[in-house]
Amino acid sequence: MLTQKFTDIFTEMFTEMFTGVTYPAVSVAAPPSTVSGTISGGSVFVRRVGLVVAVCAALAVGGCATASPPAPPRVAKPGNVGGSAAAGATTSATSSPTGGSGSSATATSGAAPATPSAPSLPQLPQLPGGGRTLLPDYRLVGFAGVPGSAAMGRLGIGSLDDRAKELVRVGKPYADGRRVMPVLELIATIVQPQPGRDGKWRSRVSPQVVDDYLAAARKVHGILLIDIQPGRADFLDEVKSYERWLTQPDVGIALDPEWAMGPGQVPMTVFGHTTGAKIDEVAGYLASIVKAHDLPEKALVFHQLRVSIVSDEKAIRRHPGVAIIKSVDGIGNRAEKTTTWTSLTKNLPPAVNPGFKLFYEEDARHGPLMTPKQVLALRPKPDYVLYE
Repeated sequence: MLTQKFTDIFTEMFTEMFTGVTYPAVSVAAPPSTVSGTISGGSVFVRRVGLVVAVCAALAVGGCATASPPAPPRVAKPGNVGGSAAAGATTSATSSPTGGSGSSATATSGAAPATPSAPSLPQLPQLPGGGRTLLPDYRLVGFAGVPGSAAMGRLGIGSLDDRAKELVRVGKPYADGRRVMPVLELIATIVQPQPGRDGKWRSRVSPQVVDDYLAAARKVHGILLIDIQPGRADFLDEVKSYERWLTQPDVGIALDPEWAMGPGQVPMTVFGHTTGAKIDEVAGYLASIVKAHDLPEKALVFHQLRVSIVSDEKAIRRHPGVAIIKSVDGIGNRAEKTTTWTSLTKNLPPAVNPGFKLFYEEDARHGPLMTPKQVLALRPKPDYVLYE
């Protein structure tokens, strides 16, 4: 039963993605011929398996990202004293060829000495909407996805710039006393149905894709989150491969532990798992980047759709300059999603903030999509709302 669903979803999504679209020639592995065992929450799992396999064929994936991202804007720290005007006031007039009245003011007898300009304070990188703190100053509202795949999220539909503008409109009702920060969550490391040359069961989008998504985020004064489905790779190793982008003030990380495989585990046959210690390790690394580059606060999101996917969350500690958020990813109607929400947020560690995920298609199959008013009525109130 699970195998047949897997095959049907794979075929449907593969057809959707390749209709009218030209991609580079790639080799696509067939889905596993057998899936052993019964998996709790299988409908959600199978749907995700099909989507991941389909999108693998659509992307130009390769080695580690190496290109430098475009430079972000830098905003002067509030209270800066500019020296340009004062410096302009001390500019000497040029002498005339004949040495007449056009001679330099500094050479004129009795002229007042020039007043040195006040030194400018260092400019500190700011968040796109201003300031250096994400939470609680902002509520984050995001779209997820990858290029060319509507099945993998809103960001795979049509023009990326159009989706970014749509996100701004979608986010407005979520303000509720805060500023809204648009978030583009790019699934950049994608789990694979085959081990690949390095045996890690994952691949990465091209550096150009990351640049394109970052540029789109900046056009709407938002941030980019680089989402990681690690396969058998280590979360921290994958995060470090994107360091060129993480040194920017408007780039953070999202982790998908349901795709974190242990030794001997094969993606798309079992749910993955990670620990609070692994998440804390990534948070510590991001904090070190923030400190080294004097950056504003970064977001670190980890997705979770069932309790068993993350163990020992109490190991997640506070780290200066890092806002850690758990995104609750359950699929269903309002009542079902609220039940999942309550289960996964009732024992949040002090270092972890709540986030909530909505699925445009999957949730709608179970009932009306929850409205912003209904989402904001959840307790605790979400700091991050993501649409896929």
